[in-house]
Amino acid sequence: MPRIIKSGLIQMSLPMTEGEGTIEEIKEAMIQKHIPFIEDAGKQGVQILCLQEIFSTPYFCPGQDSTWYASAEAVPGPAVERMQEYAKKYKMVMIVPVYEKEQAGFLYNTAAVIDADGSYLGKYRKTHIPHTSGFWEKFFFRPGNLGYPVFETAYANIGVYICYDRHFPEGARALGLNGAEIVYNPSATVAGLSQYLWKLEQPAHAVANGYFMGCINRVGVEKPWNLGKFYGSSYFVDPRGEIFSTASEDNDELLVAEFDLDLIEEVRSTWQFYRDRRPESYDELIML
Repeated sequence: MPRIIKSGLIQMSLPMTEGEGTIEEIKEAMIQKHIPFIEDAGKQGVQILCLQEIFSTPYFCPGQDSTWYASAEAVPGPAVERMQEYAKKYKMVMIVPVYEKEQAGFLYNTAAVIDADGSYLGKYRKTHIPHTSGFWEKFFFRPGNLGYPVFETAYANIGVYICYDRHFPEGARALGLNGAEIVYNPSATVAGLSQYLWKLEQPAHAVANGYFMGCINRVGVEKPWNLGKFYGSSYFVDPRGEIFSTASEDNDELLVAEFDLDLIEEVRSTWQFYRDRRPESYDELIML
């Protein structure tokens, strides 16, 4: 019997700008803006839904304002617990990326994974943290320290890779080795330097590792940072590297697609990358 999965990705613009409200008001406005899209996903029968990077806040990393430290919260904590209610209501697995506070001074860019019964399964912390013009993330986030977990959900084994992580093939391979069937990459990416890589790197990961990917990006321009235009274009890609469903560049949108996980078996039976890899010859890589 085919293993057909219906999955959804939500790309979203910021409903408020800094100065229009407190951090808590901005976070609440962002969550409220997401809720109709989450409800829509549930009503459409989406089984696995992924939100964008730090979904409940602006992408504040173009600046270095420590005020935003106050937007971090426990995982699980208030935002994740609210999403657990929707997961349970619609029997929908959810990937919920938030700004995590473990303790004072221990802040992470994190994605929580919630199962279809509303239970919290665990989290992934963004491993690779950029620190370059417009992306001062080391000011806000510690590097992730949880490895590359794969979560056995009600519908599929899923992994998470967050934004800048996608430039690094090592973690993408680790997720495959750990059993991922679908890898979700919630992102905040603007037009410019890396845009041409958006539909290049992740299809390459999908092919090299024989799994599906769901790739999510924001939309719009977020003031007052004015980093540039978040160009949306969220998409799904299959283990052959074929992009089979794509969202717009400009609109708040729920992208829904159906796909058959049995394609993984078919592709891996043709391209034997796991059989033919030679880990004993790669030791030098970790010494460089």
